[in-house]
Amino acid sequence: MSDPVREVLVDCPAWVGEVVDWGRDYSRDEDRMALAIRLAGHNVDRGTGGPFGAAIFERSGRLVSVGVNSVVRLANCTLHAEMVAFMLAQRRVGSFTLAAPGFDEHELFTSCEPCAMCLGATLWSGVVRVVYAAGGADARELGFDEGPVFAESHAYLRERGIALEGGLLREEARKVLARYRDLAGPVYNRRPEV
Repeated sequence: MSDPVREVLVDCPAWVGEVVDWGRDYSRDEDRMALAIRLAGHNVDRGTGGPFGAAIFERSGRLVSVGVNSVVRLANCTLHAEMVAFMLAQRRVGSFTLAAPGFDEHELFTSCEPCAMCLGATLWSGVVRVVYAAGGADARELGFDEGPVFAESHAYLRERGIALEGGLLREEARKVLARYRDLAGPVYNRRPEV
């Protein structure tokens, strides 16, 4: 065993700087989701991680952060695309919550329905809206175990004032998942055979 570790690196692959237009106006939901799906696709095509991408925007359309699945690349089971996007957004605004007084409202766009962990983080992140493309069932088709996500999970978030919307550009996101499957990408939290 190596010496104790006192810090963890969380970053996006270098190619993100080539793919993301930080100055663009993302006022349309379709443009926001297209970015999340494009990130997921590049992550697969460049071999830097799983088929998931996410982006956080101010309600006005300004891009705040992006994230791609980095579980295998950075050897950390918590580094789902949404989690990376949350961490980088909160670092950028300098607050543990994206709902701090004086902030614009923030929204999460993600290429696939958030798993149990990411839903939990959504509750604490400060975002007021989550929009996803592919559904949890689409990820389970590849063998990913999304954890205990129930209709009640979504209802709980809605009761706390977080809007959830699914299915926007779903087929585009499903194509990224299929490409990952065809390339035999690792399914690091394989769903147990039933």
